Amino acid sequence: MKNETGYQEAYRPQYHFSPPKNWMNDPNGLVYYKGEYHLFYQYNPYGNQWGHMSWGHAVSKDLIRWRHLPVALKEDDLGMIFSGSVVVDKHDTSGFFGGKSGLVAIYTSAGESQQQSIAYSKDDGRTWHKYKGNPVIPNPGLKDFRDPKVFWDDQTGKWVMVLAAGDRVMFYSSTNLRNWSYMSQFGADQGAHGGVWECPELFQLPVEGHPGEKKWVLQVDINPGGIAGGSGGQYFVGEFDGKKFTTQQKGIKWVDFGKDFYATQTWSNTPGRLIWVAWMNNWQYAQDIPTSPWRGAMSFPRELSLKKVNGEYVLVQKPVQEINKLREDTRVWNNRIITPGTELLPVRGETLEIEAEFQLDTADEFGLIVRKGTKEKTIIGYNVGNQTLFVDRTQSGRTDFSKDFPVVTKAQMKPKNRVIQLHILVDRSSVEVFGNHGETVLTNQIFPDLKSQGLELYARGGNVKLQTLRIHRLKSAWQ
Repeated sequence: MKNETGYQEAYRPQYHFSPPKNWMNDPNGLVYYKGEYHLFYQYNPYGNQWGHMSWGHAVSKDLIRWRHLPVALKEDDLGMIFSGSVVVDKHDTSGFFGGKSGLVAIYTSAGESQQQSIAYSKDDGRTWHKYKGNPVIPNPGLKDFRDPKVFWDDQTGKWVMVLAAGDRVMFYSSTNLRNWSYMSQFGADQGAHGGVWECPELFQLPVEGHPGEKKWVLQVDINPGGIAGGSGGQYFVGEFDGKKFTTQQKGIKWVDFGKDFYATQTWSNTPGRLIWVAWMNNWQYAQDIPTSPWRGAMSFPRELSLKKVNGEYVLVQKPVQEINKLREDTRVWNNRIITPGTELLPVRGETLEIEAEFQLDTADEFGLIVRKGTKEKTIIGYNVGNQTLFVDRTQSGRTDFSKDFPVVTKAQMKPKNRVIQLHILVDRSSVEVFGNHGETVLTNQIFPDLKSQGLELYARGGNVKLQTLRIHRLKSAWQ
């Protein structure tokens, strides 16, 4: 891996993607093609604040080690290049590739108004040609009209686009990626409406343990109005008939209960599994986080599945299995009683993967403390009475840059047979907590001192049984 900056700055993620320098936000154009995962992203080539939005670009063979490539799409006469997607045009429906396959990007041109445009690449995403007929969907008179996610729909033999339009999503279809027809809309009377809807995503998943059953999942972000304040993501489970999305869902389902998981997008064309990644930040303080010379990082890629829990469809997220390439040293503990107070573990680290199973006993609260220093700690805990999983970053390190940062984020989570299972990813400036095998997730940034590397178990108000604890030290993906 070519290492442009050393990647050793104070808060530089060691196994989460970040650009060498400058501002980054939403992942864009995620596609798997000819053995490479492409990650495009909202990027400012000129500084570490939002502006001059372009598509930055990196590629990877394994979702772990990334190679930075030159900026792929730069702002032009139609405006800045906002979010969008990339598809593999396998049968040259666009006519751009002389009968072969190629990549087509569909994105928002953000000038005086927001319109949808396309570009194509004949050399595996290395160079891009903007379509001379842009925009392919002019603005219909809406202030917010952006973030096209496109996929091929086998049942209708057409391309389908889902597009954010104010406080709802719209669906368009096309046979050639150039000419688009409006089909329907969804969301005016569904879901959370505390802010503008953004970065929609529509995909189909099989339901675990129910052979033959598949459901469509519509994910859409909202800013402000997220569950933890500021920006956040919600999802709907239902049916899509090629024209219209419907759901019988009651209430709001949140993708992630932390503060820092936004603008998710799945990789298109991945065989055998569905993977997504998000911008690990929150618009409440994104421009103020204390990092330099870069600002912005991605979550760790997650594999998606769908489960039925108490009659409800639940989206399950787990770190992709490729994380095992980074494991350097594994320590295991089994069957220990944790008594009130804290127990220091003989493992220190700033980049850790932790797998733990706790069996409820008499404790009111229990969990782990990570990135512990003299005055710093991040608490990952479970409150038994409230049946709540939480992350407390009020003493996690630097919090002075925003009043919205030092908060406790939490989510309802019931024990399974009196057991709470946690899978935790700790990096230099983030903590991702997957509860009960990925059914409940909390993603949060933290900015501790480099020396704060202690790790503790704790219990309050009684005992808890630690059934198993596995700690993997993770090496840097940038070496």
